[in-house]
Amino acid sequence: MFPSLAHRPWQVFCRVSWRHRASFPQPQCLGWQTGGAFSLWFSPPDCRVASLGPGKVHFYSTVGNDKDPPPKSPSDAPEKPAAKSSTTPMAGSPLKGLQTIQVKVRAVLKKREYGAKYTQNNFITAVRAMNEFCLKASDLDQLRKIRRRSPHDDTEAFTVFLRSDVEAKALDVWGSHEALARERNLRKEVEREYQENIFRSQQLLKEYKDFWGNTKPRSGQRATFLQGPGKVVMVAICINGLNFFFKLLAWVYTGSASMFSEAIHSLADTCNQALLALGISQSIRNPDAVHPYGFYNMRYIASLISGVGIFMMGAGLSWYHGIMGLLHPAPIESLLWAYCILAGSLVSEGATLLVAINEIKRSAHHHGLSFYEYVMQSRDPSTNVVLLEDTAAVLGVIMAAGCMGLTSLTGNPYYDSLGSLGVGTLLSAVSAFLIYTNTEALLGRSIQPERVQKLTEFLENDPAVRAIHDVKATDMGLSKVRFKAEVDFDGRVVTRSYLEKQDIDQILNEIQQVKTPEELENFMLKHGENIIDTLGAEVDRLEKELKERNPEVRHVDLEIL
Repeated sequence: MFPSLAHRPWQVFCRVSWRHRASFPQPQCLGWQTGGAFSLWFSPPDCRVASLGPGKVHFYSTVGNDKDPPPKSPSDAPEKPAAKSSTTPMAGSPLKGLQTIQVKVRAVLKKREYGAKYTQNNFITAVRAMNEFCLKASDLDQLRKIRRRSPHDDTEAFTVFLRSDVEAKALDVWGSHEALARERNLRKEVEREYQENIFRSQQLLKEYKDFWGNTKPRSGQRATFLQGPGKVVMVAICINGLNFFFKLLAWVYTGSASMFSEAIHSLADTCNQALLALGISQSIRNPDAVHPYGFYNMRYIASLISGVGIFMMGAGLSWYHGIMGLLHPAPIESLLWAYCILAGSLVSEGATLLVAINEIKRSAHHHGLSFYEYVMQSRDPSTNVVLLEDTAAVLGVIMAAGCMGLTSLTGNPYYDSLGSLGVGTLLSAVSAFLIYTNTEALLGRSIQPERVQKLTEFLENDPAVRAIHDVKATDMGLSKVRFKAEVDFDGRVVTRSYLEKQDIDQILNEIQQVKTPEELENFMLKHGENIIDTLGAEVDRLEKELKERNPEVRHVDLEIL
């Protein structure tokens, strides 16, 4: 460093690296400033002039971090022979033999420190301004209004305010931060009392409807149980309820352990399918503030509880009764009525099974899956439960009838007890499968790789997209998909999309009027913010087109990489 530069009022300093690094006394440094350029003279002693070659001049800004590397400049390029200076020293002058170098310094904006919390440029909606700062609509009329791109699909633009303006207005209205905080606490208490009154009013309204009868039409839920999985579940409830009643009478008449297991099996099926009907009715509810993604998973939750119920109620009681029959065998009365009831149960359970099979075939064909894949992936948990329960019921009826027949032929009651254990084992296998498949669905299962590839290719084919990364497509239930991806946008395409909507002549005039760093900063900030808005509009366009081309995709989250 040259100490003489430290006393100059310049905002830059220079470092000179000489091609020949021989040691020599400290040179002199003279210079002047003309306009936006600095002219420097480097004057080494006369004894070292011969060994001094042309040098490189590196410039560093005194504003900013001193750890930053030096900026690249044309001086870093391969050196060219130095041009002769237009300044010629006078004969006999001490400046004789000097090499004049005229350089320009790159202007660098001062780095701004925003701090950990910076909200001066934040936008705030009118609703938030009135709720968070306790203002009235008339108070906001006097503030600056800004039209911004709306995040909702049903509106193109909406009005926002600067948060700093709203805060200043709130202080003007309430006088101090303490008064504003007291008003906020008071309004919170009023809101809490209001919510409690709403809850009490809802309870009274419910009691009133229960007393006089709810006359509100429920055509939506009624239609749900007249087609698709709802129809299958309602048919299964009716048939299994009748089967339970007749099997219970047969067990009371004969005392057969196998018949008791079949009665418990039908009771478990009836209760579980009633639980499935509840899950279906809850799954069609509209999303609310507490559950913004809806209640699609209620069918999986009901099916999971159903699987647990089959294991605890069906398999558990069947095993218990079978073990007790082995430990304490008892003679069995006439099994004629039991056979008749089992035959009727076989026909009814078989009919329900056919209804479930036809519904699964139709749904599997609609989703482009095979019957086996549709069942294993548990795409429709309610119908799957009916299918597996009725399959187990048909096999259980055959197993119970066979073991009861062996008991009738041999007179040995152990065969009947073994039939009860077999039915319990069959039910436990069904419950284990239901618990596993529904747990996998609730954990968040990805859709098929072919469908993920289709969605990814649609985005990659867009001109504004360079690449897609970290793609996640999750089945939310009822074939509703949530899609998430990180998108690497092409900045040139986005900028061109912005420029196509602008007056190029006006932008050229603005560029020509830029003379100072402050004017350049204002120009870049103005158009930079507009380009960011254009990028947001591109994200909205991609999300909208993705939903239109793929109706099963309900929620799209595109993150800018």
